[in-house]
Amino acid sequence: AVVSTQSTGGSLQLFDLTTAGAAVGATSTPSTINAHKTELQCVALNHSGSLAATASGKGTLIRVFDTRTRQLVIEVRRGTDTATVQCITFNRDSTFMCVSSDKGTVHIFAIRDPQLNKRLTVASVGYLASQWAMGSFSLKSECPATCVFPAHSSGSAVKNAVIALSYDGTYHKYVFTSDGNCNRESFNVFLDLTQELEI
Repeated sequence: AVVSTQSTGGSLQLFDLTTAGAAVGATSTPSTINAHKTELQCVALNHSGSLAATASGKGTLIRVFDTRTRQLVIEVRRGTDTATVQCITFNRDSTFMCVSSDKGTVHIFAIRDPQLNKRLTVASVGYLASQWAMGSFSLKSECPATCVFPAHSSGSAVKNAVIALSYDGTYHKYVFTSDGNCNRESFNVFLDLTQELEI
């Protein structure tokens, strides 16, 4: 699937390149998903292209859609305050998704097993009834970051982990458990922004 955002509103256009045909320049008819009421801020596909995740301009809700059926798979809440979502990433088998924003936080959501996501115990309507992150961690500064799930080398013990590369030049690796505990495993400064570059 190839994703294109429309210029107005929160719609997503999907193009299936596998059915486009062998002819050069042939394209499939796009299918449209009306993902949000406001413009899309961030879009991501999983590794197989079967899922598309979207964040609106408010950055509070993340919606995941099946690209084949265009049906909503899950809706999760990053928070209640407006934020700029910088990155959405799925792990290799799409069991988890992480979201980073300009608030300096990384949120981890369970996609395949959504009961792992937190819910407020108060029975209510609106955002209180939403699925919240199963786990999250904050970076040192409120700075945007790109997040990824590291690949596991063969023969190594499988650990659920997220790596965040912050725009302030820092590297963070957190290991998380199914009950949402996040523990920092490693940290490094890969770019010292306080030093002047020599030319």
